[in-house]
Amino acid sequence: MSTPSPTIRLAQQPEADALLARSPLAALTGMLLDQQVPMEWAFSGPYTIAQRMGTDDLDAQAIAAHDPEAFAALLSAKPAVHRYPGSMAQRIQQLCQFLVDEYGGDAAAVWSDATTGKELLARLQALPGFGKQKAQIFLALLGKQYGVRPEGWREAAGPYGEAGSYRSAADITGPESLAKVRAYKQEAKRAAKAAKEAKGSTGS
Repeated sequence: MSTPSPTIRLAQQPEADALLARSPLAALTGMLLDQQVPMEWAFSGPYTIAQRMGTDDLDAQAIAAHDPEAFAALLSAKPAVHRYPGSMAQRIQQLCQFLVDEYGGDAAAVWSDATTGKELLARLQALPGFGKQKAQIFLALLGKQYGVRPEGWREAAGPYGEAGSYRSAADITGPESLAKVRAYKQEAKRAAKAAKEAKGSTGS
């Protein structure tokens, strides 16, 4: 990215957030880890991985070439990088291998020359471990906080691209917005559960 490093507060830890701000691969890895764990735990993961690998940045080539068992052990050491460190280690290595094969190991190349939001969404969805929802959230994050705004990026990001929303990691700029996003997710979960229960009662 040619733009100055943004101020990122996803991990709620200065060193971890600084890595997310300067390293495209760290940002992608944090997004990959953002499932079934608190968001700040997920986004602090890249910094923990870099520390345990003895470096101040993440390198796709180095991660892809790392012994799988050793890399899984690295993520599993306490405190673990994720609730499921073994499976997430495998996913991170798959992501890095894909970046090496398709983009020469340069994570930023995924979005640096994308001309439309639709094209960028397709590129993100092609990444291992990125379904449509995760791709849309990351696209919104790129647009809202990293200054990556190809034509139609908000539309391609769906509801996550809306200005002033508090739906996802894309909207977190500090503790207050983190609390709002968490409240939104809890309410969405409650609504989904209520809808499921209502459907079950009418179907019996």
